[in-house]
Amino acid sequence: MEEFVEKSYLYDFYGELLTEHQRRIYTEINFDDYSPAEVARDEGISRQGVHDLMKRCDRILEDYEKRLHLVEKFLKIRDSVREIQKLTGSENPEEAADIEEMRHRMKQVREISSSILQDL
Repeated sequence: MEEFVEKSYLYDFYGELLTEHQRRIYTEINFDDYSPAEVARDEGISRQGVHDLMKRCDRILEDYEKRLHLVEKFLKIRDSVREIQKLTGSENPEEAADIEEMRHRMKQVREISSSILQDL
């Protein structure tokens, strides 16, 4: 499942940079559950050609990520937003028994949001 999620993120961020032919075959194999034999038959190429194309697409997408780090940044920001949600969602501020706890949480939210802004 981890590999599928990783490929999904890479394709979501960089898939438009592949050629139409590469995108079509990549999505058929990875997301539409076509077999290499089915794709090879439909595209008029060999199964080895499909395999080579898939490897090449994976390398291209991974290379874009190594250079641009968009998926890495996205995941980091997503985790930071989840942390902010935890800090702000567990208690209603009006019901907070401890003002110092709320001040501490607000400080954490400011630090996390500052980190997000720096990453952008």
